[in-house]
Amino acid sequence: MSKILIKNGRIIDPANSIDTMGSLCIADGKVLQVINPATDFTPDQVIDAAGQIVCPGFIDLSVRLREPGHSQKGSIKSETRAALSAGVTSLCLPPDTKPCIDSPAVVEYIKDKAEAANYSQIYSIGALTQRLDGNELSSMFALKQAGCIAVSNARAPLGNLLILRRAMEYASSHDLLLLYRANEAALSGKGCAHEGAIATRYGLPGIPVAAESIALAQALELAQLTGCRIHISQISCKQSVIKIQQAKKYGLNVTADVAIHQLHLTENDVTPFDSHYHVIPPFRSEEDCYYLCDGLANGTIDAICSDHQPHDLDAKLGAFPETEPGIAALETLLPLTLKFAEQHKLELTQALASLTQNPAAILGLDAGSLTAGFQADICIFDPKQKWEVNPETWRSAGRNTPYWQQTLTGKVTHTLQAGRLVYSF
Repeated sequence: MSKILIKNGRIIDPANSIDTMGSLCIADGKVLQVINPATDFTPDQVIDAAGQIVCPGFIDLSVRLREPGHSQKGSIKSETRAALSAGVTSLCLPPDTKPCIDSPAVVEYIKDKAEAANYSQIYSIGALTQRLDGNELSSMFALKQAGCIAVSNARAPLGNLLILRRAMEYASSHDLLLLYRANEAALSGKGCAHEGAIATRYGLPGIPVAAESIALAQALELAQLTGCRIHISQISCKQSVIKIQQAKKYGLNVTADVAIHQLHLTENDVTPFDSHYHVIPPFRSEEDCYYLCDGLANGTIDAICSDHQPHDLDAKLGAFPETEPGIAALETLLPLTLKFAEQHKLELTQALASLTQNPAAILGLDAGSLTAGFQADICIFDPKQKWEVNPETWRSAGRNTPYWQQTLTGKVTHTLQAGRLVYSF
């Protein structure tokens, strides 16, 4: 591996409380030294990061790669290429592939595909129940041995609370993190929008806030009962923020993330005939959005994820309720995070921690940091560069984003993964 010197950049490493101008030395795929290069360090390659920010590579807690099973929407190759262009050097793959990640064979298949795509840091999340049917527990220990970093039932409902309890007990006994999407299926039904004024006005089936908050309350009670480490994925409402805040206050081992688009868009932004705004959980009220933003700022919410879900054109055609939910969001992750930090006067170090240090801590990874000896996963970006979301700048196979043809600020210029320069703009 080549020796690389990154110089003249503003180095931000939240994990080590670093925010200073300096240089970064990389050798043998690892971080060698930060701030002041060693006098005897002779680089094979020099990257001038003048006017740019150098930080740990981003860790995304929820990225659909559409492989195996949905190759018409994207592939491991296409979506990891998009990830690298967005500074994402590690990502978690939810288990709702086809077939789902409920056996070691599927985990091995994904590893092989990741290796072929030259993107090794795909962390598979094992299915909580077999076939994600919500009834029979999967072989979690076998999935952990195969390399699964956590378990989840993705968006698929569980049969009853006893199954969730048994799943938590099983996961806890093998020290497995359980990722939980809080949704009471009986209340959300076939809803496609927030149950509020906009859904009523346009006759869209609504999803009440209670569908999330009730399911969350039940999960938190069971986590306390079983001692399971639980991470709440993609929360969307005020009540969820309050419940997580209370749970943390009283010592429950719980963390949470929010999808980046939930920090910017609300039900008032939804155009009822534009399916690019069809997401689950739905865009909620202005008050909910305020609480999400405040929760991230005060540390109640630990991390930001993209909740990347690329779709083909057909999936987004038709009446709003009949289309498939989800946004292709990898490439808007950084600019929207920078926009959030600017709007809410949040220190850039804290905003970047929600993409680096905090996800690494949630997953128990030695990553998300520029600590000497750690693998050199690096993102270099220009925080002031403007770019338009269009076919020339977009790399994901899915173009289903409400930001299409809009101008965003903040562009990744270089991405290094394990000390290799894998993307440059």
